[in-house]
Amino acid sequence: MRRGEVFTLRWKDIDFSNQTLAIHGSNAKSGSTRHLPLNREALEYLRIWRTMNTSSHSDALVFPGKNGAALTDAKHSWQSILKLAKIENFRWHDMRHHFASRLVMAGVDLNTVRELLGHSDLKMTLRYAHLCPKTKAAAVATLDTVRKTPQLQLSIYPVA
Repeated sequence: MRRGEVFTLRWKDIDFSNQTLAIHGSNAKSGSTRHLPLNREALEYLRIWRTMNTSSHSDALVFPGKNGAALTDAKHSWQSILKLAKIENFRWHDMRHHFASRLVMAGVDLNTVRELLGHSDLKMTLRYAHLCPKTKAAAVATLDTVRKTPQLQLSIYPVA
């Protein structure tokens, strides 16, 4: 998720039963609403965070700022976390790149990565294509299984 999408996320946007999260078009860079599946780890941490949060009614922000208002910046907190973790030269947006890179390296197709990231155009997602050379090899290797099936008779003329 983009920083602004995280800052505007409300508890009502998380469907714990269906393990999804909604990012509304009004809060998305693309202007389009998208639904993200949540893995077990994300669900577990969101459940824990909800129990720790003083206000977890459906319209409350998941990550509220002072007085329950939406965060506009988390620079100080972010820098403190990075310092404690001894991480240097890492930006918030790098988490999106890491997420996309891991998906592509695991063999997830680029269109699915595009949808998860909320890119309106595949061109933006193509920057991760170099991370999946094995995908091309696997695609070509599928032709090996086709050869093992009986030959199809191909003809441009009707068979008599």
